[in-house]
Amino acid sequence: MSILTVKSLTKRFDGLIANQDISLTVEKGSITAVIGPNGAGKTTFFNMVTGVYQPTEGSIYLEDQSIVGMKPHTISKKGIARTFQNIRLFGNITVLENVMVGMHNHLKTGLIGTILQLPKFKKEEFRAQEEAYRLLEYVGLADHLNDEADSLPYGAQRRLEIARALATKPKVLLLDEPAAGMNPRETKELTDLIHRIRQEFEVTIILIEHDMKLVMEISEQIFVLDHGEKIAEGTPNEIRNNPKVIEAYLGSGAATTPSVTSIGG
Repeated sequence: MSILTVKSLTKRFDGLIANQDISLTVEKGSITAVIGPNGAGKTTFFNMVTGVYQPTEGSIYLEDQSIVGMKPHTISKKGIARTFQNIRLFGNITVLENVMVGMHNHLKTGLIGTILQLPKFKKEEFRAQEEAYRLLEYVGLADHLNDEADSLPYGAQRRLEIARALATKPKVLLLDEPAAGMNPRETKELTDLIHRIRQEFEVTIILIEHDMKLVMEISEQIFVLDHGEKIAEGTPNEIRNNPKVIEAYLGSGAATTPSVTSIGG
């Protein structure tokens, strides 16, 4: 059963074509990777799915509902959350408050209740704090709940961003290069965390990632972009041995290689 369907998706910036005629289907409950060389159009694709950019052409469906034309906060309410290639936390507020920001779309108390600090607001705020603490426990950051976000080590900031995304109660979680800058131990911990999130939160995960060892280990389906176009899709084994993918990563003539066990860089 599909949860995200993209048809003939194209994005042009003046004369530049960033994505062209991309069609793909992401299965519900899957861990899916979108890979490709630098400049392949991967983040532009994520930006269209989350409403940061509106496509020039094409359609995007979350389950059976079109999300083209919706603002990012509306798409978040519908069930798509993301992290960013460059970490975007509120560095001067606490770790706990960062996660609570992610709950904003689901809080029911209106502006007046918040300003007047009505009992309903206080009760809802307390529940939000409890849920934020549980999420911080889940990603291993409960001991840092009162620390400012920018005081955390790099790997911990990545996990905090994931916790904030989970606070939006997503159906689909987009991770943009979650392992960037991590050492092997942190990458292994991230891999385990992604597996647990998929199983325990029953969320579909789509990741952009340059660490091909992680991609091949964790993904059930992979889509490959190059120069803004989809050039391949399949299982990790199929992608590893696809001549078009090998050529995109390693250059012309490399496709004569029978197999590549580590594509990337």
